Amino acid sequence: MYRILLALLALAAGSPLFAQESTAAVARCLSPDTIIVRGNARVERGVVITTSGLALGSPLNFPAIQRAIRDLFATGNFDDVNVTCGLPETPTGAAIVISVKERPLLGDIRVEGPRDIPVRTVEDRIELLFGRPVDPALVATAMRRIDSLYKSRGYYLARIRPDTTVTGDDRIAITFRIDEGRRLAISGLRVNGAAGVDPELIASTMKTRPEGFWFFQKGEFDEDVYAADLGERLPKLFAERGFVDFQLVRDTLLVDRERGKALIDLTVEEGEQYRVSSFEVVGNRHFTTEQISYLYPFRDRAPTVTERARAMLRRRPPATDIFDRTRWEEATQQLQTQYGNDGYIYAQITPVVEREPGDSALVRLRWDIREQTPAIINRVDIVGNDFTVENCIREQLFIIPGDVFNQDRLIRSWQSIGNLGFFETPLAFPDTRPVNDDGDIDIIFRVKEKRTGNVNFGASAGQGTGIGGFIGLDQPNLFGRCKRGSIQWQYGRFINDFNMSYLDPGIRGSRISGQVAAYHSQSRFRIANFGQTTRIGANVRVGFPFPQSRFTRVFTSYGLESVRFGSGGLLGEVTEDGCDGCLRSTLGFDVAKDTRVDMPFATDGRLQQFSAQFNGGPLGGSASFQRYTAEVRNYTLLGRLGGSAPGSTPLRLTMGLTTRLGAVFGNPRDFFWSQQFSLGGVQFGEPLRGYPEFSITPRGFSTASGTFNAQRESFGSAFMTTTAEVGIRFNTSLYISAFYDAGNIWDRPRDFDPTRLFRGAGIGASTVSPLGPLGLDFAYGFDRRDALGRPDPQWQLHFRLGQLF
Repeated sequence: MYRILLALLALAAGSPLFAQESTAAVARCLSPDTIIVRGNARVERGVVITTSGLALGSPLNFPAIQRAIRDLFATGNFDDVNVTCGLPETPTGAAIVISVKERPLLGDIRVEGPRDIPVRTVEDRIELLFGRPVDPALVATAMRRIDSLYKSRGYYLARIRPDTTVTGDDRIAITFRIDEGRRLAISGLRVNGAAGVDPELIASTMKTRPEGFWFFQKGEFDEDVYAADLGERLPKLFAERGFVDFQLVRDTLLVDRERGKALIDLTVEEGEQYRVSSFEVVGNRHFTTEQISYLYPFRDRAPTVTERARAMLRRRPPATDIFDRTRWEEATQQLQTQYGNDGYIYAQITPVVEREPGDSALVRLRWDIREQTPAIINRVDIVGNDFTVENCIREQLFIIPGDVFNQDRLIRSWQSIGNLGFFETPLAFPDTRPVNDDGDIDIIFRVKEKRTGNVNFGASAGQGTGIGGFIGLDQPNLFGRCKRGSIQWQYGRFINDFNMSYLDPGIRGSRISGQVAAYHSQSRFRIANFGQTTRIGANVRVGFPFPQSRFTRVFTSYGLESVRFGSGGLLGEVTEDGCDGCLRSTLGFDVAKDTRVDMPFATDGRLQQFSAQFNGGPLGGSASFQRYTAEVRNYTLLGRLGGSAPGSTPLRLTMGLTTRLGAVFGNPRDFFWSQQFSLGGVQFGEPLRGYPEFSITPRGFSTASGTFNAQRESFGSAFMTTTAEVGIRFNTSLYISAFYDAGNIWDRPRDFDPTRLFRGAGIGASTVSPLGPLGLDFAYGFDRRDALGRPDPQWQLHFRLGQLF
């Protein structure tokens, strides 16, 4: 319209005749009597006119036309809008013509080309609505969002191209074609301004690292990881070395798109390296200043060898007088824990860092302590135990009402309740609730019962049993009173075993435990060619708490066993008279201290156990001998992974060391071969992975022994095994570990020599199933020999049933 008006004015200025005609035309366009809409197919004519704001009878001017075009474009329905004036042949009247080009509707969106990033993740970045007009600006925004996604994953060379396809009915499909290209690799790191910290240490601290020689040193760039490097890891690294005023001045990523490489260029300002000039404690009454000073993390002397080793493991410098903010905060938390363990859970400890006056790079440290009053435990409540009786749970507590609150004992109580295995894990951490103005608290343990016990039955086929079946009942929480009952019957062609046991951990509500077991076992062993044996026996075991030790118990037991050996096989050769009615009468004494947690796959704590059995002599029976065994297991929690989400269980990385020793004095060989020791494999005797069953003998490795062929020489009267393992505990049912085993067996206790051990190493997995513990180990026996006595190390696969190792 603007162009028409200019043309008309020009004509009017050219001649008097044209001037009169042009003036009349302009007058007609300024007062149109008709509005025409052209090009619309989907948008109705009335909608176009209403949106434009143009109306008949209203004076038409340049701002009105601009406003009409702008409003029509703003609807998003059109790609092009024109407003012109149409003059009919009649001398009067004019028409405003609104010409539009409608945008097609979006019918479909496709994404093609992603390989390393899921298609669904890319689609989530596209914010286009189906059935709406396609806006080129929104398409461009979607391309930028996809490009940003790829750059955040290190794909700086990615290319995105949108293609459109007409699908009919004024609809189109948009296909985003993506060429990911090579992932950007960091070729180098340049740090400017770092004089007090080694650049190699900076590079090793950052998780965004340059590519290297090895296949796992890919140098991949991830924007989120890079941001964490700059915002968290680098400031912490410099702060640990006294550079409290550290600043990152500039970071630049120099990208070579042709080679797919990038150089990280960092410019930093370290500032002064601060040292500690003085330290004091204010407000302490419960702990002396000397006691608190043991937690002070800085030293004005050279670090010891032990301190250097610990610092190396933690990848940080050893303690000196250089101020380390991380150490200072950790020490403050340790002091807070110490106060909490003594009941001062309301104690307020403020760490104060003051700079010395002047320009000196020195700081003064101070702990301002407000101890408050210690918290006394008012009540201990247990909630959620619908089946298990409360007294059974309270036996696991290390805190009682009236005690001063202790954080360590609270955690130990929580772990001990979880060890029962009667409740769903992870067990909620106990709540503490203030009850009065004096700071006394109630403690609430919340549990959720889970199904315990199992009934199992079925068919079985085994090396020693042939084809048969089994029926079993096991309930570890009988009647909800923590009592355990078990009945097992296994039958088949070569075996007929019946076992029954009952355990009461607290007889008549006391801390004295009792166990009764009886068994009848009739077997003709195909395994190891042992021959036929029938054992009938029973035993009684009573346990007592050890004075002044919550974790230690002393047990005494008595057992009686009748054994009959048939003719044939290894046992028939040993007992040519058939030994009809050999009797073993046993008195046993045991002491055990168990502080392990997270059972059945312990992650922390220790088991110490010693057992002594006296057979024959004044007790009667067919043979006289004494049998002693000892076992020590140590576990240390190395770290946790995950578990921050509500209801989730963290993965626990743990290290374990186990040592077992045993000796038999006397002569049990003639009748009770089972009381001696055998070594090798995992199913019979003492386990040593990487070697076949019975293959370790007092005379060395035996190729003649194995699962189907044990020799009389396979048994000895003394043994020692040790295991070191590092494992991951996924939950209460799954554990995976890498291990190193070593052990040997000797003919007599006086032949014991711990310098001669057979070695094995490998990986293993253990699980707890309704049929009991199951395990699989793949181990390498370093000291195996062939039939000619030459070194012949090999891998060995072991299957474990009924034991966790």
